[in-house]
Amino acid sequence: MDITSILTPVFILGGMGLIFGGGLAYASQKFAVKIDPRIAAIRDALPGANCGGCGVPGCDGFASAVAEGKAPADGCPVASEEAVKAIASIMGQEVSSGEKMVARVICAGGINNSKESFEYYGIEDCKAANMFKGGSKNCKYGCLGLGTCVKVCPFDAIKISEDRLAVIDPDKCTGCGKCIEECPKNVIAMVPYGQDVHIDCNNKEKGKEVKQKCEVGCIGCQICVKACPFDAIIFEDNLARIDYDKCKNCMVCAQKCPTKAIYANFEKRKKAEIIEEKCIQCTICKKNCPVEAIEGEVKQPHKILEDKCIGCGICEEKCPKGAIRMK
Repeated sequence: MDITSILTPVFILGGMGLIFGGGLAYASQKFAVKIDPRIAAIRDALPGANCGGCGVPGCDGFASAVAEGKAPADGCPVASEEAVKAIASIMGQEVSSGEKMVARVICAGGINNSKESFEYYGIEDCKAANMFKGGSKNCKYGCLGLGTCVKVCPFDAIKISEDRLAVIDPDKCTGCGKCIEECPKNVIAMVPYGQDVHIDCNNKEKGKEVKQKCEVGCIGCQICVKACPFDAIIFEDNLARIDYDKCKNCMVCAQKCPTKAIYANFEKRKKAEIIEEKCIQCTICKKNCPVEAIEGEVKQPHKILEDKCIGCGICEEKCPKGAIRMK
């Protein structure tokens, strides 16, 4: 066998390999897409939920958006405070630490409190039930309790109670907002995590109609509006709502509400206490108390009237010597 006939194709193939390899190497350099190293760092700092709560498809998309300046460092609603700080550090930014926001079902009208117009035997899904006359509840603004929000929650933060109401665990909720998007009744809203008072009614009908349909609905009496010492309750569209920026969690509104449409965690209600060794008897606390729950004159011992104290914490905020604590 002629050796030339063997070596010739070897050299030809070897030469073609060198040419193609060189071409690929040149192309990889010429047409290379530069990847911002910050994207990978941001992606590693994210929780990896891929929930879409940031408005961008997936954590990779959000990381790219932050690196490109199209999304804020704190734009991921499920990221922890540490993760947000890490992302901000990667971007050379600073972020303010605001209070965590969580989802809450704004309805207390379960099967024991809210009447139903018919029995529903269809698909166990709120969207499906809502397509037939707006669902079985007489109140067309209330939670249907069929678990559509439960199915979409990536964090197992929602359960259906025995009263057939969706209940959200604030400790598990990350505020991604997927339940809000899916709820056909728009009965889920974002609220501050540390808030202990909520108006649990979404019905915008007039009081008479509300009362006929639900025992714990807001009837628009505005007693809560008048009772609030801080003007933190707004009344519009026949419905009271809380301005959380003004609310002091004093719970007076919940005490006064005749239908119990306002929820308050009374176990967390505080009372003011004077630390006598720090008190300089200046009466600043007395002057600022909105309910006259403090007795005392200048240079005389001060006293908290516990039966009047609503636990708003104004006296603690105003005391120049830190002589008042909430217990």
